[in-house]
Amino acid sequence: MSDIADYYDLDRIRPEVQAKLRLVNEMGRDKFAARARAVDDEASFPVENYRDLAAEGFLGLCIPEEFGGWGFSMFEYAMVGAEIGKYCGATALTFNMHNSSMAWSRFMFDMPNLTPQEKATFAPLRERQFRRAIAEKAIFSQPISEGGQNWTSKPNQTQCRKVDGGWKINGFKKFASLAGYCDYYTIVCTEVFEGQEPRHEDTMLFVVHKDTPGLTVKGDWDPLGMRGTNSRDLILKDVFVTADDLLMPRGIFNKTLPNWPHMMITLSPTYMGVAQGAYDFMVDYLKGRIPGQPPVDRRMYATKRIAVGKMYARLANIRALWWQAFGESKGFPSKAEVLRMYAAQYNVMEGAAEMTSMAIRTCGGQSMLKSLPLERMYRDSRCGALMLPFTSEIMEDYLGVLALYDMDELDHAPGDEGGARMSLWRGDAASVGGAR
Repeated sequence: MSDIADYYDLDRIRPEVQAKLRLVNEMGRDKFAARARAVDDEASFPVENYRDLAAEGFLGLCIPEEFGGWGFSMFEYAMVGAEIGKYCGATALTFNMHNSSMAWSRFMFDMPNLTPQEKATFAPLRERQFRRAIAEKAIFSQPISEGGQNWTSKPNQTQCRKVDGGWKINGFKKFASLAGYCDYYTIVCTEVFEGQEPRHEDTMLFVVHKDTPGLTVKGDWDPLGMRGTNSRDLILKDVFVTADDLLMPRGIFNKTLPNWPHMMITLSPTYMGVAQGAYDFMVDYLKGRIPGQPPVDRRMYATKRIAVGKMYARLANIRALWWQAFGESKGFPSKAEVLRMYAAQYNVMEGAAEMTSMAIRTCGGQSMLKSLPLERMYRDSRCGALMLPFTSEIMEDYLGVLALYDMDELDHAPGDEGGARMSLWRGDAASVGGAR
């Protein structure tokens, strides 16, 4: 299996981050990889992997140091997620859901467009969640999808209404990863008012404990890939929350997230890791170094060597662009940085499927057996290009639109203006759903 020195410039990575990346690889080789088949076969949540991650402090990865976390940047988080993905895609993908909740509170708070009053209101809310995550070793989920739509195309169908002492939430979340296994759900919903149509501007985020009355998990989970994410349906019926349960104050999500667009590509580290894991397995397989398999050396075949060369070249291109994009992640990026971000998302999600397919083809028929990990990696890799709001087709559209139209022309560029186009980055004036 590869080492981080095989594909990263270690001079650009803090020593303490390097240590954590190598710790992930140690855990992955010794534990995660061995558990991955059962997680996939049984579509069971990787509970033991989370116990190991929590014991080592990884649940506080994005939490600022003053609250007991590690204070890793988005760039550093992405590398950790990718290393986990080499061994177990489902663990990496759900790990992202937890860390995204922490990252929203971490990075949105530092946005320069917040007023002092907004930050003063925000500060105790995020401290409460950070300290809870550290003290309880609590796992947070971040269910947003509601099925059948890009979640930025119209206001969330899950709604909250003001009542005495707080709000009541009603609605559902589709593909709610970690459902039934997390401690808290970060619920994105729309506050609604009598006589007014729901608006993006009224988006609210609440942190709801798993045992809160009215919160239920329903449905089966038997997908093609990423079978261990346990992404079942989350139903909310008259779920009561208070102001203390807010993840961030009213209006902050809509004001900040569109201007921190890299936050919406945090699924890509998982698939970067799956692609690397497939390449690593292929190399070890051709060398005859797979535990439990006959030590057959297959390196003498020119066709296989050529395939390895092609895969390495493609993988190196994907990672270089992806690494640069995350290295540029920040609030208020430039148009060039956003274009690179979209291109990185597209290349990773398409490239992971290419890498796993090429690895199976190169290794041969035996690699399709479930006793070996390539078959699972191949199925896992197919899921990335489908994930909203940045599917591969949406990325193709966004890249073309941003390249061909000036910023003041975006709202009139022909295309899917009322659907997927709603999550297109629009510069300094951007807001969720394209609302001004």
